[in-house]
Amino acid sequence: MSKVDLQTLFAGLQNQMVAQLNTSRANITHQGAKGDALENAWIEWLKKYLPNRYSVDKAIVIDSEGNTSHQIDIVIYDNWFTPFIFSQNGFHYIPAEGVYAVFEVKPDIQGHVDEKSFIEYSAEKIESVRQLKRTSTDMINSGRKFPPRPLTKIVGGILTSTNTFSHNNDNKTIKAHLANQKELRSIDMGCIADYGCFVVDYEPNEEIMETGIDKFIEHYQNRNIKSINFSKTENSLVTFFLQLTRYLQQAIGTIAAIDLNSYLSTIGETLDEEI
Repeated sequence: MSKVDLQTLFAGLQNQMVAQLNTSRANITHQGAKGDALENAWIEWLKKYLPNRYSVDKAIVIDSEGNTSHQIDIVIYDNWFTPFIFSQNGFHYIPAEGVYAVFEVKPDIQGHVDEKSFIEYSAEKIESVRQLKRTSTDMINSGRKFPPRPLTKIVGGILTSTNTFSHNNDNKTIKAHLANQKELRSIDMGCIADYGCFVVDYEPNEEIMETGIDKFIEHYQNRNIKSINFSKTENSLVTFFLQLTRYLQQAIGTIAAIDLNSYLSTIGETLDEEI
């Protein structure tokens, strides 16, 4: 039986992505163009390797009351059960019910936007998605009707090319910034391509067991950081990707069924639910 060297395969994937990100960061001087190039690199990488049931795009997230999130650099959303995505001029408006994860993209984990650190700025964007109203309704599976499932967690994170914070053994500065982001602003994970992937372990960390947006918000209000763990530099992208995939497939699973009537009622119409 022949074998393939997984370590070599992982190293090739890592080196290719780091080189692409560093080339864009070093050679594109216009900040807007640089940001677009970095976002596109992450989007294309995720599209290439995530299963087809997940879509990945830059987008604004909306809810059935017309509320919107900030513009989000990367939204990972359902491609099977979300029935409508509004697209105008290449830009997407995604119903909140379809969202699995959101990420902000920056060239460096260190930096500021309007006197807010990149980490704080990313946390505000994550909060703008999590605070939107999400519906949940009955669904049919294998001929059986199941009651509305609880709302799933929305993974939130930050993706960067490098880290110019003063390096130390316990990543004290990055951890301090992450610890300041609480409740709906809390950050779950991130990847610094040429430095390491980090994962924030919260306590309690069980899934949300009761339905309703109030229970979803309560979950985030009650959780506290237990630990923050960093991968080795050479494993940053692979660790990030496999941890993200684990969240999507084993922790979240399938999103709650969207209540289509909540959207149609905004234009004064209703659905016939018994055809």
